[in-house]
Amino acid sequence: MKPTSRLYRLAMLLIFLLTSLCCSTTVNAADRPNILIAISDDQSWEHTSFAGYPAIQTPAFDRVAREGVYFRNGFAASPGCSPCRAAFLTGRHTWQIEQAGTHASSFPAKYVTFPDLLEQNGYCVGMTGKGWSPGNFKIDGRTRNPAGPAFTKHSETPPHTGISRNDYASNFADFLSQKPADQPFCFWFGATEPHRGFEKGSGLKVGKQLADADVPSFLPDTPDVRSDLLDYCVEIEWFDHHLGRILQTLEKAGELENTLVIVTSDNGMAFPRAKANLYDHGFHVPLAIRWGKQVPAGRRIDDVVGLVDLTATILEATQTQHPSAEYPISGRSILNLLKSDAEGIVEPDRDAVFAARERHSSSRYNNWTYPQRAIRTRDHLLIRNFRPERWPAGDPVQLKADGTPAAPHSGYTDIDACPTLDLLIAGANDGMIGPFLQLSVAKRPAIEFFDLRKDPGCLHNLADSAAHKSLRDRLEQKLNACLTETGDPRIIDGGEIWEEGPTREGVHGAVVWKEGEVRDFDCAARGEGADI
Repeated sequence: MKPTSRLYRLAMLLIFLLTSLCCSTTVNAADRPNILIAISDDQSWEHTSFAGYPAIQTPAFDRVAREGVYFRNGFAASPGCSPCRAAFLTGRHTWQIEQAGTHASSFPAKYVTFPDLLEQNGYCVGMTGKGWSPGNFKIDGRTRNPAGPAFTKHSETPPHTGISRNDYASNFADFLSQKPADQPFCFWFGATEPHRGFEKGSGLKVGKQLADADVPSFLPDTPDVRSDLLDYCVEIEWFDHHLGRILQTLEKAGELENTLVIVTSDNGMAFPRAKANLYDHGFHVPLAIRWGKQVPAGRRIDDVVGLVDLTATILEATQTQHPSAEYPISGRSILNLLKSDAEGIVEPDRDAVFAARERHSSSRYNNWTYPQRAIRTRDHLLIRNFRPERWPAGDPVQLKADGTPAAPHSGYTDIDACPTLDLLIAGANDGMIGPFLQLSVAKRPAIEFFDLRKDPGCLHNLADSAAHKSLRDRLEQKLNACLTETGDPRIIDGGEIWEEGPTREGVHGAVVWKEGEVRDFDCAARGEGADI
């Protein structure tokens, strides 16, 4: 055989092998899952029909849970919208992402998001509704929302005031129709429901019954509170309605079975002592995940999972590398959990998550935050309040423009305005209602510790209990170790990064406090410290 002939054959063999490798890579890319994130706005874990809440029907969520995996212990990274969403998008704890770790601020571009990474890895990305918000992402050089390019062409007339006009499902269908047929996608469906405000009485208007509203132990059981809960349920059902339409669109397009569907929320219910608090109703959220035959269906898992773990899961499932050695993700993929056929406790060492809160609204002198960190296990919750001398829901009294005090209890802007808060304030001096107000607004000790098996409403602080000291000390040490290892500024330098300036965007009607503007009331008259 002539040398040139041998070289020709070797060259042709090399070309064949390279072509085969490229084709193989292309096939694998086509087999990578689509990603659908369906994230509601302010929904606690128990408020789905799958979880058994009597006042609500969520057939789409129930379908994802039934045909996939339902997580009993899913947790947001923060009890507030934008910091939790930033943590989810980056896979990093809120204290690791600077101003993005607090509410209505900015989002430094050096912290990459999974939609951007997936786009670089060949995915078509898009979003509709609420992505990362509220905040100003442009001030740090970003040209679009960190959740992806927005699809907003379609709108509709909502059934109730307070519900967005965004036709989420039609906007998803618009995105899907524009996507190249051979390209996987990542889409973020961010409803603005059930964020406040609700149409008052909408629950009763659609036929819901006051008797079906299960009132949590930290709120008074009155008709007004029950009705407020029913209105909240109406908005969750609207989110679920659009989720159902999106699932049908995927099914008709033949895409559902190869789509990793993640349904969750950014934080808990917008009621006093829930949202913007690290009590369980503030950051314990619904979580159901479906991925066709890749995920054995019908399982309920008790392992403790945080939203930052979902970021790691998405990257692993899509074969996407995180490029940053300096700012790596902090979550731990749950792909093995999903693909297992086990239920209950699957990985015993997955036994805790960590969460944080800084600023929620401009509620204090000099725009100070209310810094908290928490560790949540399957059965217990420990909270560290770094500034227990501050008011957790906002300074009690604002000053008007002329320098005179506003109405009593006018400064609780860390609690979303709502009929339930109105009831608590109106009953501040009532022996039955007043103690519930204090549960939401009174100052708190540096350490709070709860046994959630006996106390799901987090009413009985066991931090000083001798019988619980050993466990409390272990959890506090584990929390502090995590914060130290991950470089939390609250541990390192007191957290000045969150104390030194205003938010980028005042979303609650920011109040510029000055020294001496706070006016307190007689604690005894308000029932301070009452235990219920």
